[in-house]
Amino acid sequence: MIRLDAHQHFWKYDPAEYGWINEHMMELRRDFLPEDLKPLLDSAGFEGSIAVQARQSVEETTWLLDLAEQHDFIRGVVGWIDLCSPRGRDQLKTLAGRRKLRGVRHVVQDEPDDRFMMRTDFLHGIRELADFSLVYDILVYPRQLPAAIELVGAFPQQKFVLDHIAKPHIASAEIEPWRSDLRELAKFSNVSCKLSGMVTEARWKEWKPESFTPYLNVVFEAFGPARLMIGSDWPVCTLSAEYSTAISIVMDFMRDLSSSERDGILGGNCARTYGVEA
Repeated sequence: MIRLDAHQHFWKYDPAEYGWINEHMMELRRDFLPEDLKPLLDSAGFEGSIAVQARQSVEETTWLLDLAEQHDFIRGVVGWIDLCSPRGRDQLKTLAGRRKLRGVRHVVQDEPDDRFMMRTDFLHGIRELADFSLVYDILVYPRQLPAAIELVGAFPQQKFVLDHIAKPHIASAEIEPWRSDLRELAKFSNVSCKLSGMVTEARWKEWKPESFTPYLNVVFEAFGPARLMIGSDWPVCTLSAEYSTAISIVMDFMRDLSSSERDGILGGNCARTYGVEA
């Protein structure tokens, strides 16, 4: 069974292009490229990964697709196009011919309008994805989950993937209303969930493994093993944990699952959802 890291990033650091990397994230203010990731994947037993956009530009998406053509282990790319633009379909036409484009994402978590995803122009953009067989990755904070629930309900044939278990407030041990809203979202069979991004929602480098247990219990109960996929969120994870440590949180939690369930979470579910070649 294929082993895939379902969520990681690359960039050539430029302060003008990556303004979200603030003064508290000095470790991230350098280049992170395929040659940096490959040894980490090998050590963890992963055969490949999904590279996800880190800035909202078509140029970055094109660059990620170029990297994917140069490095076989990059099995797919979740890029960005302007879903709200009348030119969004033209952007999709241009990029969809690239074999490894498997999905798109918008950084909704940074939008001031919690109901951004229910804007008419955004919904039109989501509607276009079906023609290109592309997944949509949902990147939100807990306060934006109600809109996410409406979105996935409005497009029952569209595949969605929730990134970073919707970033619950692990550092402050808050679980509601995230728990209730996540359960509602998981009722829709067209959405899966990435077990990623948790270490940076905890107290950086001060967390304990048990900090994540209540949240993982909720996610596993809500989605079930068949709709979950492991992701490192490298290199962002390094703000709070080394690659191997971040991955081990999920590895240890699912120790009692069946081998087939573990195989799914470790890559099979990712490959199926994104249509990645084994």
